[in-house]
Amino acid sequence: MVQTVLIYSMGEVIGDGLIKLPFIAGLRAAFPQARITWCAAKGTTVYDGPLKRVVAGYIDEIIKDGVTGAGALDVLPWVKPFGGRTFDLVIDTQENLRRSLVARRAANGMFVSAAMQARKGDWPPAVVDRMARLLSLATNGQGGLRPLALTEAEAISAAEALLPSGPAYVGLAPGAGGQEKRWPLENYLELARAQAAAGRTPVFFFGPDEAADAAIARSEVPGALFPEADRTDGYANVKGPLLAIALAGRLRAAVANDAGPGHMLAAGGAPLLSLQLNRRKAVKFKPAARRLEMLCAEDYGEGMAALPPQAVQDALDALIAGDS
Repeated sequence: MVQTVLIYSMGEVIGDGLIKLPFIAGLRAAFPQARITWCAAKGTTVYDGPLKRVVAGYIDEIIKDGVTGAGALDVLPWVKPFGGRTFDLVIDTQENLRRSLVARRAANGMFVSAAMQARKGDWPPAVVDRMARLLSLATNGQGGLRPLALTEAEAISAAEALLPSGPAYVGLAPGAGGQEKRWPLENYLELARAQAAAGRTPVFFFGPDEAADAAIARSEVPGALFPEADRTDGYANVKGPLLAIALAGRLRAAVANDAGPGHMLAAGGAPLLSLQLNRRKAVKFKPAARRLEMLCAEDYGEGMAALPPQAVQDALDALIAGDS
């Protein structure tokens, strides 16, 4: 029986931290009673920062210090990684073979290594599919990725208050870190008006640096909701990624560019239409949504503006119909 689990990684910034959330949910489902320890070998992970409250109940301990394999000499046989601790199951998610040898020394039972799997011919290109492969190997094919179910009662209550049961909500996240990855705002506004005309309620997700775009959306789509900004729930301490992921669970579907909000909506369980600039990145960094559709602008022309509004509308309608 697996009572202790070590997940070995180099660390996580917000993007890959969000992509890995369905893996974390699937891991907890597979080993509900185990103590799960996450090692961020290079000393930084969003799981003890912006996503700490998101992974509450899923990760029991985070290791960032000491001998973790990040140092060149950590592989020496007399060095004791992780303070000499061992675990019933070790899943090595990184692909450096030397570091994998360090992680293996902590295994007192099963050891699953991405570094070794990557040297085989069928290693998937997508990060989310790689995580799914590791989880399947660790559970003899029984485990799989899952949407994250938040454990904080306040987060669930905040989402229910901001998006009450009844309407069919469709999330729209027009932002992205780089302008080149943004489908034009006017296209999102047209899509929002089409959702309203179909009897659905458009719900916009804007970042703190997108106030000007949010103001335009308020003016152009009067019936749209802005739950992250228009707080009426009484849970002001529920905010940021925690709130976005909680709200995602209330959505019938969502549309987002290749950016953090899309990964948050996917992690919260929303069926997602992901709008991508190019297919190479779309394949490697596809969101881990329970139901995912992707459109790539390069299939239609140059730049995100080449992505036709009608193609997006049709893909969204198909996504919603398939989830009914």
